[in-house]
Amino acid sequence: MSRSGEKDTVWELKPHTAAKHQLLTGYLKAWFPILSRWNSRLVFIDGFAGPGIYKGDKPGSPVQALDVLLEHTHKDAMSSSEFIFMFNEAEKDRYDKLDTVVNEYIANHQPWPANIKVKTGCDSFEYVAEGILKHLEEQKKNLAPTFAFVDPFGVKGLSMDLLSRLLSFDRCELFVYFDFNTVNRFAAAGNIDDRLAELFGTDQFKRAADLTGSERKTFLHDLYQSQLMDACGFKYVKSFEMINETGHTGYFLFYGTRNFMGLKTMKEVMWNVDPGGGAVFSDILAGQDVLFDIKPDTLPLQEDLAQQFRGKRVSVETLEQYVVIETPYAAKHLKKATLKPMQERGIITSPNQKRKGTFPAKTLVQFA
Repeated sequence: MSRSGEKDTVWELKPHTAAKHQLLTGYLKAWFPILSRWNSRLVFIDGFAGPGIYKGDKPGSPVQALDVLLEHTHKDAMSSSEFIFMFNEAEKDRYDKLDTVVNEYIANHQPWPANIKVKTGCDSFEYVAEGILKHLEEQKKNLAPTFAFVDPFGVKGLSMDLLSRLLSFDRCELFVYFDFNTVNRFAAAGNIDDRLAELFGTDQFKRAADLTGSERKTFLHDLYQSQLMDACGFKYVKSFEMINETGHTGYFLFYGTRNFMGLKTMKEVMWNVDPGGGAVFSDILAGQDVLFDIKPDTLPLQEDLAQQFRGKRVSVETLEQYVVIETPYAAKHLKKATLKPMQERGIITSPNQKRKGTFPAKTLVQFA
């Protein structure tokens, strides 16, 4: 979609965009209360906020982010922390609409909580990020826990160098749009190599010219993921694939964090959006009736655990860390869906289990 022109100021909400918002809001519901428990200030940055609304008055990401906090069941418990929302949109017509939407939202939610600050801006993402970095340098303070939602059109204005400098602080997390469709088309064309070099932070993307199909897709995906880990210093990076109405991959959403609890939470949210695998959403299947509950096949996980921990005695917490970090599964798949059937088959036992088939905290698991 063009980023200019009056006709594009507000557009239809696509199913994949709604799924993206599900991932964002699902994570913020957990992020706000967890981080506010230990920090006096939290920052949410929406670097490419758009007009704040879609056709039919459907709320955009800024409104949905505010809704999560204002409608949160633990809002009162979070009142001692300051929440700063920064909504930026570079296109003037879209910014004007965004500013109107945000101001109307605040007016409709009076009295407005004193601990919630909202700022809108009409600048490039690079300018906003550089401003934050300059302020931190002048104040010589670390950035407050920050969740940066970076959702541009295309590949321009999103350099790996900028992300690495902005998000180098330990308590910063990233949810970023990776335009696979554009990258895949131009990776070997040679006419936007400077932009792609900025995007990846390396020219290694040129190696995609010798690859095709799924091998090329995997290479580009893994290169961006490894760059987020190496350049930005994220210990954990997890992606979610969006398939368009033609059946092809449109883009990936990459989540980066240094915190195990953050990874655990995001994987739970991803599995809520994609109950069959926790990694893909398809516009083709959007809106279709689900005639049965989708339950993941945990047999591969059972076999993996049996092999990885053969003959060992470990805590259920150790197993949870392994599942979350090393496998595609989420923590919620470990106990009832995986350990219970393993115990029924005699693959595992427990020396301190009070009730067979249950695995509360500190339960020890003995593998055959």
